[in-house]
Amino acid sequence: MKTPRILQGVRILSLALNLPGPAALMRCRAMGASCTKLEPPSGDPMGLYSPTAYGVMHEGVKVRTADLKTEAGQKTLHALLAKTDVLITSFRPSALGKLQLGWKALHKQYPALSQVAIVGAPGERAEEPGHDLTYLADNGLITGLDLPATLYADMGGSLMASEAVLQAVLNQRARGKGVFLEVTLSTAAGYAALPRQWGLTLPSGSVGGAHAGYRVYPCKDGRVAVAALEPHFARSLCEAAGIAIVDERQLMSSKATHQTVAAFLATRTRKQLDKLSVEKDIPLHTLAN
Repeated sequence: MKTPRILQGVRILSLALNLPGPAALMRCRAMGASCTKLEPPSGDPMGLYSPTAYGVMHEGVKVRTADLKTEAGQKTLHALLAKTDVLITSFRPSALGKLQLGWKALHKQYPALSQVAIVGAPGERAEEPGHDLTYLADNGLITGLDLPATLYADMGGSLMASEAVLQAVLNQRARGKGVFLEVTLSTAAGYAALPRQWGLTLPSGSVGGAHAGYRVYPCKDGRVAVAALEPHFARSLCEAAGIAIVDERQLMSSKATHQTVAAFLATRTRKQLDKLSVEKDIPLHTLAN
């Protein structure tokens, strides 16, 4: 199913580098927006970190170069702003001021223009240095020495930024004026952390390891991620493992059930478990070691 092109005809200019801004631009492009990216002469650091990621995020985006610290660069920028609906930035507030991109000045010069400003944290903390890892740590999402499997704050922030673009466009169409919307990566991390704050993903929570039907177990030739959380799925898992069900809630949290399920899965191959998933309607996914 194709993404509805609800931003068809909307012109977006992005000055945002690294990941959140380009990822947001990628989503806006998929929704039909006409996207232009203005990069410094040194380019976007993501092009050095990962040319593959850079290429995917900038497919269909018109990339131009300008040094915004020069008169020529400012001339190029304002020529683009004059025909832009939404501007995306990822500078600290002080840097925006130095580049003459503060909201008051922009709004006065371009009343219909909206700005989506991506920053690290809200308020005074917007000037603090930070990255995805620090925002996750600040929200209790780093639980050991291993790095997270993906960039949750950055990708969550990109979703919030593309959502902000939609809000800005709706507001412009309704009122004919631009708006300033700030997206903070720390807030994105905090949103992702809500299930943990609610206790769901703590070791004592149902999706944190306390429920025997929602865990990752070793199997004979790899691993298996089992997500038999709902009662009917849990019953199917217990029946397959030869466990009699009396009090389901107490049963799935008992040490004995955990051990029995683990022992059952350890004797099965990935192929056998994939077949079991289909035959018994058990949500699971097998993984190599």
